[in-house]
Amino acid sequence: MPDKPEQTQSSSPAMSAQAASGRSGPTPQGSSTRTAGATPPGKVLSSGKRQFLIGTRRIDGMMQPMGFQPGAFDFIEQALRSSPDIEVVESIGPKGLVGTLADGLGGVPNVVVARIADDKAEILKQQSRGQLIVERDQPLHLTLFDAQPAMVTGTAPAGGPALSTVITILGKDNAPVKEAEVYLFGSSLQASGVTDERGQVTLSLLGETAQSVRGLYVKPKSDYWTFYQAQPALDPKEPNIVFLRPLSESFTDFPRQQVLGWGQKVMRLDQLPGNYRGQGIKVGIVDSGVATSHFDLQGIRFGFDIINKKSDPASWNQDAFSHGSHCAGIIAGADNAIGIRGFAPDAEIHVCKLFPGGQISQLIDTLEYCIEKQIDVVNLSLCGNEPSEVLEQEILRAKRLGIACIVAAGNSGGPVEYPASSPNVLAVTAIGRLGEFPPDSYHAQTVTIPDGAGFFSPRFTCFGPEVGVAAPGVAILSSVPPNNYAVWDGTSMAAAHVTGLAALVLAHHPDFQGPFRIRNADRVDRLFQVLKSSGQPLNLGDPRRTGFGVPDVLVAIGLVPRQGMMPVFGGMFGNLPATGVKWAGVRSARCHNLQSIPLSTVRMPNLAADLALIRLASWDRHLARTHTMAKCRSESGEALPGRE
Repeated sequence: MPDKPEQTQSSSPAMSAQAASGRSGPTPQGSSTRTAGATPPGKVLSSGKRQFLIGTRRIDGMMQPMGFQPGAFDFIEQALRSSPDIEVVESIGPKGLVGTLADGLGGVPNVVVARIADDKAEILKQQSRGQLIVERDQPLHLTLFDAQPAMVTGTAPAGGPALSTVITILGKDNAPVKEAEVYLFGSSLQASGVTDERGQVTLSLLGETAQSVRGLYVKPKSDYWTFYQAQPALDPKEPNIVFLRPLSESFTDFPRQQVLGWGQKVMRLDQLPGNYRGQGIKVGIVDSGVATSHFDLQGIRFGFDIINKKSDPASWNQDAFSHGSHCAGIIAGADNAIGIRGFAPDAEIHVCKLFPGGQISQLIDTLEYCIEKQIDVVNLSLCGNEPSEVLEQEILRAKRLGIACIVAAGNSGGPVEYPASSPNVLAVTAIGRLGEFPPDSYHAQTVTIPDGAGFFSPRFTCFGPEVGVAAPGVAILSSVPPNNYAVWDGTSMAAAHVTGLAALVLAHHPDFQGPFRIRNADRVDRLFQVLKSSGQPLNLGDPRRTGFGVPDVLVAIGLVPRQGMMPVFGGMFGNLPATGVKWAGVRSARCHNLQSIPLSTVRMPNLAADLALIRLASWDRHLARTHTMAKCRSESGEALPGRE
């Protein structure tokens, strides 16, 4: 344990500097007496230095904490740099004149990033008497949606059978689909791989047999729907063939003809006059980069690679994960008559590449970039392991200087994750709608109990009282590198819908051309208020899953008055009855290979039971070889004509 400071000592920058410089410290680690016995050659593993964030604890108002004026913090930083036990990685602060503007908070905005041993960091924290924040620099994660059927967990068995099988993925005209991710879920473990040029991958599971495998999931890189088969009838002796559905069969003449996604239509973007395009608004996309070589993303010209800022800051236009490109297409995809179109195609997009490898310190650096560039809205599809006081101060600072942070709630299916749980951001959760995806796609595994119009809260979405609004986040079509398209799930996609709408509101709502034109916290609060008040409420059984509902583009911009409930829309995979949908019952059903029989049923989880069978509407009359019949019952209890 670190030495406890004397109670009679006074708190001062000099004392904190003394702690930082190493003139006071605990007993060295590893000095305890060991029992007799020969120690084998090698180094005893111990904890090394960790990366910490060190900054002043800023208070609301202009009064600064005693002893921590800007010059005093400079003294602390110098002491940290002079200590032989501390490695200062960098100092983060305002990047120019705009960043030096008063933000209404006391203290200084600078943050020192340093590698320190845990015990020394604790001493520094204690001796600052609460005037310094000393916390670990956490890794950040993209809010990616990963397949998690029934929470497969376990350890590899020491012996027993081993299943090895070849999976072949074929697409349009029996062409092999390369670079598709394939997951095989056993009773306790899972195996995964990526298909080769022949569309093949070999997967092995220890302790499993063909009969014990619980699921097969295929996630193509682009241009096809995902595929999920429960209890697949695998044959270990020969390749098992899976046929994927091309996106071009679901969207008319796509991608030669431009498509608006179902989520954009639900939010009524398709009814917006053509001159509302987000002109003059700056949007920051903090993500994995954006592939500006894509036809729908070529208009994006500004960006910064925070991860590689010292070696290659211009590499922001490379996106190995495709995540940033997908979000960018939703927010601001070009209106060029092909592919997809975003909410605000004329907004000025700034790409801030934070992944892979982003940390809290780099997000703080990113927000300083956004402050200096006077970004209006920042899209954050990320989360940390736990809340950060240093980051929270930076988010509040950005808000005070007019930046609205719109954050994905998270995809863990639990409480809203940080920073979406911050009171200074707008948290967005996801919704889905029946009829917008094939029943044999993995999107169907996200379904929970729907409302009468087919809307549902997907099982992956985080929820809680922090949720501001909900937005479409299941089976969302958008752009991916190099020049392709993919349909993804996640609160990231939902947040991108709201970020795009926020750009439209700031550009075209009269309030932001008049009383809320000035960049400050009131402007951000008013924006969040407008978005929430435009929400069309959803009754999905728990208001913590939907917040104020799904924002309406026309209402948010001020073109039409607010309506009561979400309107009923017909999905492209079969219209739902205007009177709504009821559960047809719960029963077990084996999902058959789509090539074997013309009709199949789909097992779907919901909030009330582990497995429930909702029988969906026929997904597309034009795809005879893959028809899946659904048995729905209207509110009157009558079977739908032609669908029994």
